[in-house]
Amino acid sequence: MTPIVLTPQLKQYLIVTGNYWAFTLTDGALRMLVVLHFYGLGFSPFAIASLFLFYEFFGVVTNLIGGYLGARWGLNRTMNIGLGMQVFALLMLTVPAEWLTMLWVMSAQALSGIAKDLNKMSAKSSIKLLVPDNQQSKLYQWVAVLTGSKNALKGLGFFLGGVLLSVFGFSGSLLMLACLLALIWLASLVLLKEDLGKKKAKPKFRELLSKSRAINFLSAARLFLFAARDVWFVIALPVYLSHQFNWDFWWVGGFLALWTIMYGGVQSFAPHLTGKKQGRVPDGKVACLWASALCLLPAAIALALNWQLPALAVVVWGLLAFGVLFAVNSSLHSYLIVSYAQADGVSLDVGFYYMSNAMGRLLGTLLSGWLYQQYGLAACLWISTLFIAFAALLSLGLPKHNA
Repeated sequence: MTPIVLTPQLKQYLIVTGNYWAFTLTDGALRMLVVLHFYGLGFSPFAIASLFLFYEFFGVVTNLIGGYLGARWGLNRTMNIGLGMQVFALLMLTVPAEWLTMLWVMSAQALSGIAKDLNKMSAKSSIKLLVPDNQQSKLYQWVAVLTGSKNALKGLGFFLGGVLLSVFGFSGSLLMLACLLALIWLASLVLLKEDLGKKKAKPKFRELLSKSRAINFLSAARLFLFAARDVWFVIALPVYLSHQFNWDFWWVGGFLALWTIMYGGVQSFAPHLTGKKQGRVPDGKVACLWASALCLLPAAIALALNWQLPALAVVVWGLLAFGVLFAVNSSLHSYLIVSYAQADGVSLDVGFYYMSNAMGRLLGTLLSGWLYQQYGLAACLWISTLFIAFAALLSLGLPKHNA
């Protein structure tokens, strides 16, 4: 049996991935702790959702500025800053209960959102620098594994948050998570290579906006893709499951956690579904085809609900099918941005792209609550269909491989 050789590139990849995993686990647990704790205090679902608006909003700003900082300072520094900020955000919520006002919690969530996007931008950008340009299939595989494992761990974090809350309480759970992440942070400060991703020439602020046609089209497609998911997944779906089927919060949270884990597993496997065995890597045509297939699902769910087919079966099986196709689309996009990005100052391109991702999530979150309250789940599903159609059309502007 041939032993696995840990090359310097592989060692750095493992460190980056380990950091990303640890952060994601605490991020998922933190979200579930906040949701469960404030739900127990009597907050409405919409009030709880408002606690996360700063988290989403600052993701837009952070990805844009974070890409600039990554190119100027190096990705090791932006990743470590993100880890440190998350530790502080966790500790902010361990204060006495009377300090936990809406503004305080929203501020902690804002800090956590900044930390999350610094960490994600750094992790995704680093992979571009660790895989040679002539090994696109390997790049796709590494990006898929990183992205898929992140979402699987986020789902696991949902479970972890619920378990910790029941055993150690709100403050005790947050303190444990902060201590765990602080150890990872200290190790990263020592082990992560200096100046990874640092641009050779100091980047200028005008470079924050991408000049690449491919990245502009991909970023716009990403915005609509994630707005299409969150417009019915973030608020409308949990509230619908609770009200329509009388599911308690543990059923809702557990189901969504399992969905997230499944979604992450499919993301990791996505290269095998899109031609890796035949030696192909995806292009704009492939992205358009998978987005077109995804577009059919929310429309089919909305029609089935309108025809009064069994709602529970329609929503549950529809969501599972949506998760599979959405995971492939997301994995394709994650590979394409790393592939399109320039190696020198890679974080500028990746940061711009994930800024669009954050804008899509923010748009979807806001619309999810408003549309569901005014018009119900079907309206959210039709808007989701429209957004995915926009993503498919924008994918037609992406580069295609020569036949």
